[in-house]
Amino acid sequence: MLTHAMQYTITLPADYDMAVIRRRVRDRGPLTDDFPGLVLKAYLVRERGVDGSPVNAYAPFYLWGDSAGLGSFLWGGRGFGGIVTDFGRPTVRHWIGAGLAAGPSARLTPRAATLHRTVLPDGADPAGPMAEAAADLAARAGTAGVHTTAVALDPDRWELVHATLWEREVPEGVLGDRFQLLHLSAPGLGEERPSELELS
Repeated sequence: MLTHAMQYTITLPADYDMAVIRRRVRDRGPLTDDFPGLVLKAYLVRERGVDGSPVNAYAPFYLWGDSAGLGSFLWGGRGFGGIVTDFGRPTVRHWIGAGLAAGPSARLTPRAATLHRTVLPDGADPAGPMAEAAADLAARAGTAGVHTTAVALDPDRWELVHATLWEREVPEGVLGDRFQLLHLSAPGLGEERPSELELS
């Protein structure tokens, strides 16, 4: 069950040694492998000059199955405090989960991700764009190389985020920011994965 999506981005100096972040993920990533309420956490990075990125950044992306788990992470002493201590408290973006689907590579280890944000037309009834998002989700779930794909909505900005994890490199022509995926914690996906969960 998907109820929330969440992301914060730590933008780092242009000359930052990204090996520091890689060690951090290697050491701390497994700590969320069985985090209660977590569907998945994708430990994402961008490196300046790689895949068109203008910046170095650490930008983990989360899908949550319930608000209790999200709260436990942010203020319950279960992880976010390390970010605050080491980098300061970042702004945390939050979306309402709308759909989640497994792709053809769901049982393989993903190595890349894309996040594509779109703003709903000004003043539009969200029913139409959400129906289109459902169709897009189904189409992306059938794309070769997709591990998992999800869509979520921020009703403050009326912004949709389409998040997709990829087995290997992101294919040419795929829209959105591209990330390297260093580690995936996915306690909420389970062994028996559904082929698709409808938008709710």
